[in-house]
Amino acid sequence: MLDRRHFIAALAASAVGGRGTKGAADQAPATQTAPPGAAAAAALPLPPADHPILGSLTPVIAGARHVRLHPEQVEQTAGWMAYEGLPWPDFRSPLYPEGNDADTLDYIFLTATINFAFTDFERRVMFQTEYGGAVHSDSEAMDACLKRAYDQGLPILEGRYLAAITRAELDRIFAGNITIPMLDQRLEIFHQVGRRLEQDYGGRFHRFVAAGPPRLYAAGGQGLLERLLDQFPSFRDTSDYRGHRVLFQKRAQLLWWNLHARFRSTGFFALADPERLTIFADYIVPVAFRLLGITSYSDALEQAINRGRIIPAQSEEEIEIRAFTLWAAELLTQAINRRRPADRQLISPVVDGRLWTHYHTTHWPHHLTVTTAY
Repeated sequence: MLDRRHFIAALAASAVGGRGTKGAADQAPATQTAPPGAAAAAALPLPPADHPILGSLTPVIAGARHVRLHPEQVEQTAGWMAYEGLPWPDFRSPLYPEGNDADTLDYIFLTATINFAFTDFERRVMFQTEYGGAVHSDSEAMDACLKRAYDQGLPILEGRYLAAITRAELDRIFAGNITIPMLDQRLEIFHQVGRRLEQDYGGRFHRFVAAGPPRLYAAGGQGLLERLLDQFPSFRDTSDYRGHRVLFQKRAQLLWWNLHARFRSTGFFALADPERLTIFADYIVPVAFRLLGITSYSDALEQAINRGRIIPAQSEEEIEIRAFTLWAAELLTQAINRRRPADRQLISPVVDGRLWTHYHTTHWPHHLTVTTAY
């Protein structure tokens, strides 16, 4: 997951109750673990067919066996969350370069390319590194390693450098308490990204951004999200669910949200259609919905997660967890907006930020899946 600790600290502090302080409805874990039934699934509202990502979730929402969504809990949660401040983040961090917008944009892109897997699941050890007089953990440690390399003058934003970097060099960049998980996968991604940047965009990602309209989706598949998925295949995040193609695109969408929120007030970059973003199906937001009672799991899945068992990538269980996370967030956003005035309407990523901020340090277990998708 892309580190949101620094980015959303201001959001958490300004939300009702402040960082780490939850309202009464936010405190007690729900204990429902009833498996979904056909009647319950049939009663659910289904995603809109015309949305490129949400529309792909319908077979999962309609046919789920392991995860259930509780619309009444969506309304109950919206009944108090709608009145929180819920400001937009601006995604500034001391672990990002500042002073050169092109460098900042390219740096955010670089972190997004390898924004996954920061825990050694076998040993249950989280990746950490020291930088700037502090110890950084998880994805924040990845940011710190890249910022250290940037400060040392390594040309990590240049396609030519990324295309040729060796495993030993990458291991040195990510020096920490353990070898960063999935180092070989990160090396392969850097090579792929570097070759594409060098071949088509003069080695820099901001030139890719400037080469098309500032929209996620555009005519002829020329939107930023569409082009990113076409030209940088490591961002593709799809699943097969009983013969149906399901789209999540977590890292790709999170990249455009980070860039939009970071630069929209400066004029350097802004999306024309940010409302078409979904939330970002990761490990933490599903925990939030589970504890709020918005979703519940079958007894078998609940027990597997609570006992720390790996939930295989692309399994029905993993796909259902992620699909219900996206759809629950959309329904929650709609319910919140029904309670807010026209000039205080939200989009789903803002709700994602609120949930992630308040639950990323919970002791309640989240599902464990070895994947480069999130």
